[in-house]
Amino acid sequence: MSITDSGIQLPLLLFLLTPFCFDHGLMVVSVIGKTLEESSSCSGSGSGVVGGIRKLLHLQDKGSTSSSSSAVFNVKSFGAQANGHTDDTKAFMAAWKQACGFTGTVILLIPKGKYLIGPIKFTGPCTNVSSINVRMKVRFESFYASRSSLVYHLSLRFYASVAEEMSVQGYLKATTDLSRYGSSAGWVEFAWVDGLTLTGGGTFDGQGAKAWPYNKCTIDSSCQLLPINLKFVAMNKTVVRGIRSLNSKFFHIALVECNNFKGSQIKISAPANSPNTDGIHIERSSSVYFSRSLIGTGDDCISVGQGNSQVTVTSISCGPGHGISVGSLGRYPNEGDVKGLVVRNCNMTGTMNGIRIKTWPNSPGLSAATNMTFENIVMNNVTNPIIIDQAYCPFTSCASLAPSRVKLSDIYFRKIRGTSSSAVAVTLECSKGIPCQNIYLEDVHLDLLSSQEKKHVATSSCRNVRVKYIGTQIPPPCV
Repeated sequence: MSITDSGIQLPLLLFLLTPFCFDHGLMVVSVIGKTLEESSSCSGSGSGVVGGIRKLLHLQDKGSTSSSSSAVFNVKSFGAQANGHTDDTKAFMAAWKQACGFTGTVILLIPKGKYLIGPIKFTGPCTNVSSINVRMKVRFESFYASRSSLVYHLSLRFYASVAEEMSVQGYLKATTDLSRYGSSAGWVEFAWVDGLTLTGGGTFDGQGAKAWPYNKCTIDSSCQLLPINLKFVAMNKTVVRGIRSLNSKFFHIALVECNNFKGSQIKISAPANSPNTDGIHIERSSSVYFSRSLIGTGDDCISVGQGNSQVTVTSISCGPGHGISVGSLGRYPNEGDVKGLVVRNCNMTGTMNGIRIKTWPNSPGLSAATNMTFENIVMNNVTNPIIIDQAYCPFTSCASLAPSRVKLSDIYFRKIRGTSSSAVAVTLECSKGIPCQNIYLEDVHLDLLSSQEKKHVATSSCRNVRVKYIGTQIPPPCV
């Protein structure tokens, strides 16, 4: 799938971390030689830390609490009911409007509760600063108390310019009225904002089951796209951590023209038969990093579209779904190249594909995907563990077309191991117009899942490619 949108690239923010120390599960942040407990060591019961946090955040039941440099905006103070039935969209927008207009460090707080919201756009730029200043923000991320222990997590960060933080502890439910969404829209969309942190452990429930029957994209190339759970457009210096996306109507998370984006500890879930519910889609973005996340959907766990550079994906558990894919590429004119992709230390379980690169035949223009590494990937009962498909067409039937004009080169598959549920574990079908170049397979060990005897082993299939083999090769190389 492909997303089109336009946006303004924003300047990078300066980002510095301060020193900290740990003691018995307690992280204490040093502030100009003193801790939040006004102590020179990391010892103590922790009660001083909590008191310090409360004083610093000064969270009261008002629209915002602020000093000359920081403010907290609670959506409940702007009228959000959090009962799961009343539409809270206007309250969210009112809170964002005031937060975005504030000069300094902003926390947009969504407390625990269920919020029914329609399509909502948190747009910037939120850069009402006449000069660059170093500002301090203390963020109370989470608090857990039991009879035997107290665990606190604190984070101190410095931002030059305005920083927005959205702490989502609540459960957000999307309206199921499709008439309220525009074409190629996001349900919750962030655009043109510098320095956004989205965290807190909240859930974004797209309530997609009622919308999936209206998805015609598997049979109609000109279908209308359904809403995306979380869409990020032209964002700069973004952190998304510890959230959950559930049953999106279409893609769960989509990045378009974003720079310096970090996502971790994300849980994405949709049934295996849900159409086009890609977990994470990345397009026309750079310096993107996703790690330590669980993704199970009805489509690609992660799809890397056109125009991306320096994308790193590590420690992802994928399944069910269609694996981690590059593409599809070469469907539209003037597509950007893909370069500098690293996928490492991931697990695929029960997926249709493991690592897949897919390009359309009859490409309207020239493009390339190069310098990509897939390393230390475990395949558990995967139908197509390694697949390059340069004759990709997802529709019911496709006419014979001219070969793909997407050039694939300098691609490394290293330490790929596990089991294949199909006889052909490695499929490298490259374009006869522009054959693949510099394809490396190093230490690949993929057994046939159903094999009971050693004489039954998985096989390889190759077209329009000369592969360079290193180390172990199971299945055997193409001849």
